[in-house]
Amino acid sequence: MNHSAVHHLPILLQSRNTPLLSFSLETLTDELQSQNIARYRAHQILEWVYQKRNTSWHEMLNLPIALREDLEIRYPLLFPEVITVSGSRDTTQKFLLRLADQEMIETVLIPASPALYGEDSDRRTLCVSSQVGCAYGCKFCASGLDGFKRNLSVEEIVSQVLLVEKISGERINNIVFMGMGEPFANFDHLTRAIEIINAPWGIHLAARKITVSTSGLVPRIRDFADLPQQVRLAISLHGATDEVRSQIMPINKRYPLAELMEACAYYVERKKQLLTFEYILIAGVNDQLTQARALADHALRLRAKVNLIPYNKVEGLPWDRPSESIQRSFLAQLRERGVAATIRREKGHDIDAACGQLRRRELVGNADASLQSV
Repeated sequence: MNHSAVHHLPILLQSRNTPLLSFSLETLTDELQSQNIARYRAHQILEWVYQKRNTSWHEMLNLPIALREDLEIRYPLLFPEVITVSGSRDTTQKFLLRLADQEMIETVLIPASPALYGEDSDRRTLCVSSQVGCAYGCKFCASGLDGFKRNLSVEEIVSQVLLVEKISGERINNIVFMGMGEPFANFDHLTRAIEIINAPWGIHLAARKITVSTSGLVPRIRDFADLPQQVRLAISLHGATDEVRSQIMPINKRYPLAELMEACAYYVERKKQLLTFEYILIAGVNDQLTQARALADHALRLRAKVNLIPYNKVEGLPWDRPSESIQRSFLAQLRERGVAATIRREKGHDIDAACGQLRRRELVGNADASLQSV
């Protein structure tokens, strides 16, 4: 594993106050006005943070010094501590981050794949976490192995983007909420963070460059479809029949495929957007051609595209990826039926890039160290 130097940004721990990154332009304006501070200061402050990408109140030079010092206490600029960065600038980089309460999350920076986006593509995708751990217990996933801890706050979501840009020196131009946690289980904080990421006064990333992935929280899919932003939706399907999906995804017992597909149809109708099915291929579990045909039926009904993802081995779990020939046969079956489908050759396989692996390794390592010191 290739570890780059650990980077640190200042962390302020005045938890009784409101972190700056949690505000929208409207709410910050109202907050400042309540203190008899001019409205235009809100624009100035957010321009420093989001357009100029500054990470300290001390850098906001067009604010009076006394005002900066006062606002720094009231509205701290909070960033996680970077524990490790794995990978290199021209490959997938995985960041293990420690939050103010010592909990850990992961975020992953994925460079463009010429095979997918073209030789000259400058696409830089950030895979963002929305929770510490996960409560949904997908059998193949490392994120939930140590249980669910808590939702991430708005500023903890937004700060992942700004922090990775600060370290990498590059602008993120594509965001996927496919990191730790179930995004729709943290719906309010997620949607407020998306507003900041999308807004002209915020990070100003086009809504169509943002994708939220869900394991299938049907009511929230409908709520998401009713939002004004044209944010994309990906469904972590991983099983094309109830029998198979319920074996590996407990949420399917609560929201079986018929209900899930109805909610997806509602999203497609409301948004007029292409839907994506994410399908992790697990050897002997969901890689049969009967599953491919059932998956094709779902995709064709909703005009969805399919991303096939060969399973990324997780230590402590019994699953494995299918052979290359089985992967190709599964893909061919989809394409023969007229489905737009690709196999995602994931990057970062050698740096534990499957979600939750790096955090789990750190937790296990700390536990082992504690036992040895007893």
